Amino acid sequence: MNTLPVLVTGATGYIGGRLVPLLLEKGVHVRAFGRSMAKLACRPWARHPNVSLVAGDVLDADSLVGAAKGCRAVYYLVHSMIAGKAGYVEADRKAAENMAWAAERAGVQRIIYLGGLGETTHQNLSKHLRSRHEVATILRSGPVPVTVLRAAMILGSGSASFEILRYLVERLPVMITPKWVTMPTQPIAVTNVLAYLAGCLEKDAVLGKTFDIGGPDVVSYTDLIQIFSQEAGLPPRKIFPVPVLTPGLSARWIHLITPVPAAIARPLTEGLSLPTVCTENRIKEIIPQTLLSCREAIRLALERLAQSQIDTCWSDAGRMIPPEWAYCGDARWAGGAIMECGYRSQMKASPEAVWEPIRRIGGETGWYAQNFLWRLRGWVDRLAGGFGLRRGRRHPSELNVGDALDFWRILEVDPPSRLRLLAEMKLPGEALLDIQVIPKADGRTELQLLSRFLPRGVAGLLYWYALYPFHQWVFTGMLKGIAEAAGKPLITRPERFTPKIPDSCKLF
Repeated sequence: MNTLPVLVTGATGYIGGRLVPLLLEKGVHVRAFGRSMAKLACRPWARHPNVSLVAGDVLDADSLVGAAKGCRAVYYLVHSMIAGKAGYVEADRKAAENMAWAAERAGVQRIIYLGGLGETTHQNLSKHLRSRHEVATILRSGPVPVTVLRAAMILGSGSASFEILRYLVERLPVMITPKWVTMPTQPIAVTNVLAYLAGCLEKDAVLGKTFDIGGPDVVSYTDLIQIFSQEAGLPPRKIFPVPVLTPGLSARWIHLITPVPAAIARPLTEGLSLPTVCTENRIKEIIPQTLLSCREAIRLALERLAQSQIDTCWSDAGRMIPPEWAYCGDARWAGGAIMECGYRSQMKASPEAVWEPIRRIGGETGWYAQNFLWRLRGWVDRLAGGFGLRRGRRHPSELNVGDALDFWRILEVDPPSRLRLLAEMKLPGEALLDIQVIPKADGRTELQLLSRFLPRGVAGLLYWYALYPFHQWVFTGMLKGIAEAAGKPLITRPERFTPKIPDSCKLF
């Protein structure tokens, strides 16, 4: 067996995060590539003896060369749109150029790329699908053989397409839909996508070729909606297609109903206005496997959701870039004044006991106090184009660096001592929420909640001072709520505190 490593770009994304453990199960040596070493290091497979972690960026060609050097193959699973970039077309173009250049210089033997299904000559070809095809063309422009797999909707727990389908069906018994709900498509289960990707590594018959991959069913989106409602135990949905709903209006509606923001929903909905059906099936003979039907794929995804077994989620792909000022505790930062508001209290409990409710914070659990205010802020964020609270969390009790948590992103988690969150809501500035659990003498533990905000202009200052009176109400309530959830009442009253400025600033 070939022992040279395989580079997986986008290793913390939806597909990459599931492909890495599958390759490891097959005995493949994997080099996992992502922007954040901390985000890579917290993945369940990060300590596997056959995996090495490499931090870098596909927009940095030199980092790609270093990562790919000595690898026999590269999985190219990067997509800037899912990471929330507005200029995703140009970013994906540049990244693909870098990958083709780096693969040649690193001596890679093959590139395997997962693209989108849809004919390039169709009059309704969307900007998103055109970009997916352009990436394939750029990768093929180099001397390294490229295998392109083209897929339509991927059915699996946590995928953006599946989340849109799930929330629309669960929340809307009656739907007024665009006319494209009758368009034929050929979805594929995420397990089948992964099997094809893994199979392409060892099959020379796929070198330099493009394959359409799909499940056994060709259905309309109306069919998918009714299949989902049946598998979820819901009454049949009433669907009324109309010709006046544009992709923009559809995306805004999806944004309000589902956790998927309009910036991601619009490119996806634009791609639904043309047939996405396999035009050839050669891959089935080269990499045979049992293909799950749409019903089986939806059933499996719902079972995993019910069991909180969501290995990866579309929101994992967030571009986790901590603001520069977060590295320093000094409020007198050169980039401007940092606003701070902190509250603390003590309880007769171990740090582990205090940490227990903290690791479940957000999502279905809520924030332990004034949840109606959190929900209101979430709705305001949704109306402003942000994520809101509906994004929730991937797992009810697991916290990993890089995970989405409502409208926050986890920057640091150090059980049972610290949880640091970066705000991804729409606001005139940058915000952090720092939760610290500090052991004290005599079996006591201090719980600290600290909000830090770097305002952007006058609007940022007005925003901070408008919300400032609510901090005491919310934070004191949270301290009491966390103590109650831990079963250990507070032994000191919540008090305002100002964090000490450290002697030196360092990366956390």
